[in-house]
Amino acid sequence: MAEDLGIIGVGRMGGPMAGRLIDAGHRLVIFDTSAEAMAPLAARGAVAARSARDVADRVETVFASLPTPDIVRAVASEIAEGSRVKTFIDLSTTGPRTTVAIAEALQAKSIAMVDSPVSGGVAGARAGTLAVMVACPPPLLRRFEPVLKVFGRVFRVGERPGLGQVMKLANNLLSATAMAITSEAMVMGVKAGLDPRTMVDVINAGSGRNTATEDKFPKVVLPRRFDFGFTAGLMYKDVRLCLEEAEAQHVPMWVGSAVRQLWQYASQSLGPGADITEIVKCIEDWAGTEVGGNR
Repeated sequence: MAEDLGIIGVGRMGGPMAGRLIDAGHRLVIFDTSAEAMAPLAARGAVAARSARDVADRVETVFASLPTPDIVRAVASEIAEGSRVKTFIDLSTTGPRTTVAIAEALQAKSIAMVDSPVSGGVAGARAGTLAVMVACPPPLLRRFEPVLKVFGRVFRVGERPGLGQVMKLANNLLSATAMAITSEAMVMGVKAGLDPRTMVDVINAGSGRNTATEDKFPKVVLPRRFDFGFTAGLMYKDVRLCLEEAEAQHVPMWVGSAVRQLWQYASQSLGPGADITEIVKCIEDWAGTEVGGNR
């Protein structure tokens, strides 16, 4: 059934997800600090709001797809003052403690929160194949699962806000580790004389295959495109949040600590806006060799 929905943050991930909601027949009210990001959706009939508060004044259900915990907190504070909003569905990666604090603040305003981070990248957002990790009470899940299925496969990971965030951080730690360690292995092999495409084929037929060897290296790194669509700064943020949660839970993360250090270096040296696949350049610079290109 078509609904009036709001979505705040229509950039790399939020834009394609908003587009899928329009495709599914929903009527959207959107807001983003970038007018350029809103323009394609407005051209398709979405109503461009003046602020996050304006969205919350117009619709009962507000989604958010935002880059950092601080931005999500600020937006949630605006939404809390909205005159119509009843449910806030956060698709962002904020970490569990931020999500719990936001949920408590919204509850005081009689606004329900659905903790629902997503994974699968820009391609998954466009195709509707994201993993949607939902933590909320069962009645809220029953109410919103049909809408969330527009984005991809819905997984109920728990009832408490924050559990979706823990699931997302665990997922992104593994993704970040795969990209970092694959970069090191590939540079080593190429410097020793192996062909990078042969390396990828062998690894993907063997026990070392992972998301970087199956997707990012053959499609983005070897052709030297570096346009996967997720930034080094955001990946470092997610790994940092994951290790902060591990520390709070008294869970040691020896490998995770090394991964965080490398992503921190990549974000600082390449710039936080660099594509995550560019982390291989850090290893290449140190080794004095290059993976991929025309061979």
